[in-house]
Amino acid sequence: MTAPHKVLVIDDDDHIGEIISTAARSMGFACEHTSDAPAFLAALTPDTSLILLDLLMPKVDGVQLLRLLGQQQCRVNIVLMSGIGKRVIETAEQLGAAHGLSIVGHLHKPFRLRELEGLLQAHTTAELAIPLPLPPQTFAPPDIDLKHAIEADQFVVHFQPEIDINSRHVVGLEALVRWKHPQHGLIAPDEFITRLEGLGLIDQLGWIVAHQALSQFAQFADHHGALPTLSLNVSTYSLRNLEFPDVFLSLTSKYGIPPDRIILEITESGLIKELASSLDVLTRLRLKQVQLAIDDFGTGFSMMRQLRTIPATELKIDRSFVQHLQASETDRNMVRKTIEMGHALGLKVIAEGVETLWQLDFLRAHHCDLAQGHLFSSALPAKELLLWLKRHREEVALPTPFV
Repeated sequence: MTAPHKVLVIDDDDHIGEIISTAARSMGFACEHTSDAPAFLAALTPDTSLILLDLLMPKVDGVQLLRLLGQQQCRVNIVLMSGIGKRVIETAEQLGAAHGLSIVGHLHKPFRLRELEGLLQAHTTAELAIPLPLPPQTFAPPDIDLKHAIEADQFVVHFQPEIDINSRHVVGLEALVRWKHPQHGLIAPDEFITRLEGLGLIDQLGWIVAHQALSQFAQFADHHGALPTLSLNVSTYSLRNLEFPDVFLSLTSKYGIPPDRIILEITESGLIKELASSLDVLTRLRLKQVQLAIDDFGTGFSMMRQLRTIPATELKIDRSFVQHLQASETDRNMVRKTIEMGHALGLKVIAEGVETLWQLDFLRAHHCDLAQGHLFSSALPAKELLLWLKRHREEVALPTPFV
């Protein structure tokens, strides 16, 4: 006969431990309760399927235990408990995830018995203690391969649609670079952008992307009905070059793209490093009607300064805040206030990384202007995007609501 899955509880309150143990056993779990960290670690056996961990304990606190579990590469699902406040639990959840742990829920004390039973029930109807996949190997090509990729023009541009939340129309496209590696296939930018910056090659990549994106962008007008905007990411290294506005505008002229159809996205976290030298460039770009977006907003250290100083037209809420909207009250408040602040400053606000209808409904309810993410489309090559635009235009024309 198969032994029951075990629930392991660590909490210095014996009454809470007894309540959890009784509920777990009534649902077919074996259960062990302790308030001692060494005993807890000794009781963490292969048949343990769920850990309920109190964050606030007198000797070894929950944060220290999360660190220890991360060091041991623990693959057991974990529920966090605390009476100290929801924000502390949410922060601890993020900490656990950073340690590679599987944080599957939380209980805010005092909790109701049905909340506990709901969490336990979720683990009686699913496969328990499934090992988490190991982190993927980081792709780390030698420097010579990156230099060759630039020389051999191995980079390609994909486009991700930006959707007006109310009208459902495609109003913009963001150009996103991919490395078309001859052996490894398409490689995402996170794997090579920082490396190219370190090699001093990021400007060359920027111009490769600009040429490709602008040359392909004009064709979308015929299939889309109206020319949307094109968003291009610009490195802060480019903003050091006082000739950048003239060279860039000559390129838009070459491809027949009106400057007001271009949005240059500047990463907020990088602006502070180059602020003095970049204001000249940014102001001249705006005088020429090029639009500016502060990208990854909320991830840097100088949000208010950037909003006050940069002549931006658009604010992009970083996907890390959108991703946890449904679960995190803190993220909901931050996104809501960012939208309000952006509108108060006359900026258009776009949310990145929208993947669920719940996220979209929240953003619509709080008057976010635009959204992009896998809910609508991933980044696509130009030919595939043309087909997607045609289908999307037909869907929007139907009287059926979008959601």
